[in-house]
Amino acid sequence: MNNPAIGGCRLVLGGNVFGWTADRETSFAILDAFVAAGGSMIDTADVYSAWVPGHRGGESESVIGEWLRASGKRDSVRIATKVGMLPGEGGKGLAPARIAAACDASLQRLGVERIDLYYAHRDDPATPQDEVAAAFATLVQAGKVGVLGASNFTPERLRSALDLGTPYRVFQPEYNLVARGALAEGLRANRDGDLTEYEGALQDLCVKRGVAVLPYFGLASGFLTGKYRSAEDVSGARAMRVKDYMKVRGLAVLKVMDGVAEETGATHAQIALAWLNAQPGIAAPIASATSVLQLHDLLAATELTLSPDQLARLDASGG
Repeated sequence: MNNPAIGGCRLVLGGNVFGWTADRETSFAILDAFVAAGGSMIDTADVYSAWVPGHRGGESESVIGEWLRASGKRDSVRIATKVGMLPGEGGKGLAPARIAAACDASLQRLGVERIDLYYAHRDDPATPQDEVAAAFATLVQAGKVGVLGASNFTPERLRSALDLGTPYRVFQPEYNLVARGALAEGLRANRDGDLTEYEGALQDLCVKRGVAVLPYFGLASGFLTGKYRSAEDVSGARAMRVKDYMKVRGLAVLKVMDGVAEETGATHAQIALAWLNAQPGIAAPIASATSVLQLHDLLAATELTLSPDQLARLDASGG
């Protein structure tokens, strides 16, 4: 699916790890390797990585900006970033003053004149949608933003924004083999309802309106790499989320993936991303890497085509 909003690459490089679990040198090496392999879109957000003790947000954008200046590869990539989760100058959420201030701050950290794809990181019910639309339109008209996107919206709120005329051309939901169907119900309970499932109304809306979908957590915080099989295997920054996947019968999904891996010779990560690329509405999944070796594993997923039978078995495992 070659969408003019994102180009033709079937993998978007997640930048949430830059300046967090990938230091500057490692981040530069990953970014260089991604572009050398034909990758073209890098996804980040102003809030990355404010959750880390001692961080304030903007760390990922700053690393990417330093790499752009050092590499001279600005014309080779599209940069996507987000507003709405990091409070600061102008307020919080999607208040117009916050959108304007956050955009300028992101532009400065990235060292670019234009953000290629700018997302509303999550919905803000406290701000009227017409005010949000006007704030984003001002940025587009000023040449500070190219394409607009939305993330973490319910189908009702995305539909109302589109009906209002907000030109969201890209949507970014959480979506993977264990954040769907029956398994999603268990995840919602574990997260106090904080999960809007892509399959169903959102998928139908995006397909009907021609909105390209770039899902995040394509590897379920590393769970779908197959390396976590018991609670003892889990440690580190994403331990709690990985344990949630285990609680909702995620191990049954891994068992089906084991069979597909045996048949194809592909890794579990490649299977997870190839499955996403086969789903209706998906333009490309987002995945992050903390080493060049991991990156090459992910890129190989763009060359993997799963058979109808393999897709059906994977569908049944998580649905």
